[in-house]
Amino acid sequence: MKLPFVLAMGWRESRASRRRLGLYMGSISLGVAALVSINSFRANVAEAIRAESRSLMGADLEIRSTRPFPPLTDSLIDSLEAAGTPVSYVTNFAAMALAPRSDLTRLVNVRAVSVGFPYYGTIETDPVGQWGRLHTGRVALVDPAVLIQLEVDVGDTLSIGNATFAIDGVISNVPGDIGFVTAIGGRVYIPAAYLNETGLLGFGSTTTYRAFLKLERTESAQQFVETYEDTLRSERVRLETATERERDFTLSLDTMSRFLGLVGLVALLLGGVGVASAVHVFVRGKLQTVAILRCLGATQATTFTMYLSQAALLGVVGAALGVALGLVVQANLPRVLRDFLPVGVPVFIEWPAVLAGLAIGVWVSLIFALLPLLEVRNVSPLQALRREVEGTRSKGVLRFAAPAGIVLTMLALSLWQGPNALLGAAFAAALGVTTLFLWLSAWLVIRLARRFLPRRARYVLRQGIANLFRPHNQTVAVTLAVGFGVFLISVVYVVQRNVLRQIAMDDTPDRPNLVMFDIQRDQHDSVEAMIVSAGLPVLGSTPIVPARISHVNDRRVAELLTDSVRPRIPRWVLQREYRNTYRDTLVESEELVAGEWWVERRDAAEPVTRPLAAGSPSLPRISVERDLADNLRVGVGDRITWSFQGIEIETEIASLRSVDWARLDLNFFVIFEPGSLDDAPQTFVIVTRVAGARASAEFQRDLVKAHPNVAAIDLAVVQESIDSILSSVAFAVRFMALFSIVSGVIVLLGTIATSRFQRVRESVLLKTLGARKRQIRDILLTEYTALGLLAGLIGVGLGAAASWLFVRFALQLDFQPPALALLAMWIGTAAMTATIGFSGSRDVFRKPPLMVIREMED
Repeated sequence: MKLPFVLAMGWRESRASRRRLGLYMGSISLGVAALVSINSFRANVAEAIRAESRSLMGADLEIRSTRPFPPLTDSLIDSLEAAGTPVSYVTNFAAMALAPRSDLTRLVNVRAVSVGFPYYGTIETDPVGQWGRLHTGRVALVDPAVLIQLEVDVGDTLSIGNATFAIDGVISNVPGDIGFVTAIGGRVYIPAAYLNETGLLGFGSTTTYRAFLKLERTESAQQFVETYEDTLRSERVRLETATERERDFTLSLDTMSRFLGLVGLVALLLGGVGVASAVHVFVRGKLQTVAILRCLGATQATTFTMYLSQAALLGVVGAALGVALGLVVQANLPRVLRDFLPVGVPVFIEWPAVLAGLAIGVWVSLIFALLPLLEVRNVSPLQALRREVEGTRSKGVLRFAAPAGIVLTMLALSLWQGPNALLGAAFAAALGVTTLFLWLSAWLVIRLARRFLPRRARYVLRQGIANLFRPHNQTVAVTLAVGFGVFLISVVYVVQRNVLRQIAMDDTPDRPNLVMFDIQRDQHDSVEAMIVSAGLPVLGSTPIVPARISHVNDRRVAELLTDSVRPRIPRWVLQREYRNTYRDTLVESEELVAGEWWVERRDAAEPVTRPLAAGSPSLPRISVERDLADNLRVGVGDRITWSFQGIEIETEIASLRSVDWARLDLNFFVIFEPGSLDDAPQTFVIVTRVAGARASAEFQRDLVKAHPNVAAIDLAVVQESIDSILSSVAFAVRFMALFSIVSGVIVLLGTIATSRFQRVRESVLLKTLGARKRQIRDILLTEYTALGLLAGLIGVGLGAAASWLFVRFALQLDFQPPALALLAMWIGTAAMTATIGFSGSRDVFRKPPLMVIREMED
């Protein structure tokens, strides 16, 4: 076998089919483009984060606490400053900002910054250079959204608590901040020198204290962590280095991009399906040519290699075009995904991703073409004389290796692209199950259509349905191509709808939509009076009592943190500050799963022990959220000791609850029985319902003027922000799913093109027998509408099933299928398939029979 001869023959044999094969080359191109763009973009992001690792934090080391630094931490920081280590402070808290000019108010994220921060990177402002003027007086720099929401401009004043600041400029970029994180509360930067004037750091305020250190050597940060981490953790102070921040960002974005890559991977595999379908039809049309070549002395290996070279050429050209398209997409991804990026991402060619895309595109073309090409090896020379002669069945491992190679290719690509081995294997399994189900459905339809063909139906209907099972039918290819596209879109849409439904506002009159928090005990009656005087209902008043865990049963937290013998309790469970409450009823988002609620056991007349009073004869009871109890490894009857600002109180677990955290309700990990925390330091959350955005804004304005420390959240704004975030995520997924959908359309067009000559023959015969153009048109519409209905139904059904699994078990939310939307998607798929199929086949019934016969002979 001479290779030049084989390649030359392969090139000549491809002339008549290049247009049809070129369509499938487009589907390979789209799949390669998806992988190249995502993997190149991921490498760009990783490089950008590495280059800006210090800028992400603004320092070499961050010391963080949710309460003022304890004496030991303060002493350590003071000693470092005395030794010449630059230290700066940033205090973060939520507050209401009031704009006197517009008389509007809004919840904002205040950041009080001391001189020196950041040590690395630049906070960009408009006008340029305003960050350097932040400490020249009572000035503030704000997000552009804050100006829009409060209807103010640069130069206007802003009241935060008891202090007033002049808006000196707009923050345009902060390294390390991700856009959607500030969707609910815009950022407002003020000088730390005026922090105490705000009067907003009282008891119950949600504040984070940060100290940023600039060290002489990068390795000093890790040495510092190794030396002091255990000591500071015991005081519930967290440490984080710039390297750790870089690793966290890189891991998060890498996971996101790999998920998007998996979605794009479907486009490449669809391209493989298209190649297999095209090669199958192509080979069936070349069997006579192969038999003649065999008569002239060509071996099985020669003919097989000749056609395999065509598949390789198809893969090379398709993959090259895909790389070019992928680089164009890569250049635009930083703009599409900007809300998820902590730094600006420069675009450069990532050659490993490019070469991997080329190799994978060629390999997928070859491995998917291999199975139908094996038929070439079975062609007998006698078939040149007699068509009915059966070829010899192939021997050897190839007939087993080809399908095994396809399965292994799917698995290998999924493992390579997946965030981890488990998810990659799960994706490959899901892909295999989906493919198998689509193929089995198409196979079943072919069998049912043949067996139950409606004999008494109209002629055009019988002919159209018969096309589903006749030779050269398109049922399997169209079902796979269109079904996969519909499957992806329906999964993204249904999951997004279910998540949004969980957080959707209830418009019933008794549901709150405005939440006020950080209300001090001596302000409680005044705030309620304001609500009533405004004609609004008081729909709930909930006490908030912060506390930390001191003991679990008889073991101290410090002992549990160092325990290496028993299963370790997560650090966050033991070290976090819990915001508890007390009440006598369960709310709609809760369900009792173990134990009993206290009102069922204790007589209402029996006094409840006050735990803060000395000499308590019995333990106050608590109800613990089920997952928290699992993490703490406790159950009903176990004891937890709490520290309320230094006063330790032991409690007994009376019940466990499941909590629906997705609902916009006041949910708590721990609930105390009524009366047990009356004397504890506490703040209150009060909820009401305000009709209309203007009335809500006016009430919040009056509230902030009377009580500057009280913050309010409009739940409609929260829902809007979450909706915006989810829409951004869904857009990113849809953007990659678009490759799969377009790839499916290309496979559909290619399938129509490859079966065109079969339809031409039928058209010629029908026209010769007297069929009119309208009848031929109706036959085609019947066939493609049936294919669209089949593919759409299976794709929508699989999408709904996959969405149910993801929403119910991964997100642990209630599932409700959007029936009307899925129905519209199904009908739309059928209409699209019929339109594309009919348009691609228009030559079948437009040309006269004689012209068609001459074209076929040519």
